[in-house]
Amino acid sequence: MDASFPSSSSSSSSSSKGFTETGEQPHVLAVDDSLIDRKLIEKLLKNSSCKVTTAENGPRALEVLGLGDHQHNKLESNASKVNMIITDYCMPGMTGYELLKKIKESSNLREVPVVIMSSENVPTRINKCLEEGAQMFILKPLNQSDIKRLRCHLMNCRS
Repeated sequence: MDASFPSSSSSSSSSSKGFTETGEQPHVLAVDDSLIDRKLIEKLLKNSSCKVTTAENGPRALEVLGLGDHQHNKLESNASKVNMIITDYCMPGMTGYELLKKIKESSNLREVPVVIMSSENVPTRINKCLEEGAQMFILKPLNQSDIKRLRCHLMNCRS
């Protein structure tokens, strides 16, 4: 049971406790400039018992994380509550790759897993993101099986 991820949630008391140190719902920050994609990701994550905060672009995500231009790690307690960040690659103003780099430069957030998603399967882009520290690269549209894979990563990364 501890080696495989149960497909049903009937054993939720033993499987969900591994998400965070405190046993709370994992908190995921979902970043996408498309409202439809944001709503889809939010719905899928909530169906998987995740707490979700959404942001419509990279700069807004940095504000949520406490890394906005005039915040400078002021919101450390807020940042530490995010267990994973999932971001679109192609966004106006700041790409998901640029957001990933900013997160990995932060001493407070560098350990938070970042997942990049894109509707375009471009191997060089995928490799660039993974080399920069992305935990995973997922092709859109996301589905429930992608979210199950993310949950497994959350469990492994937060141990």
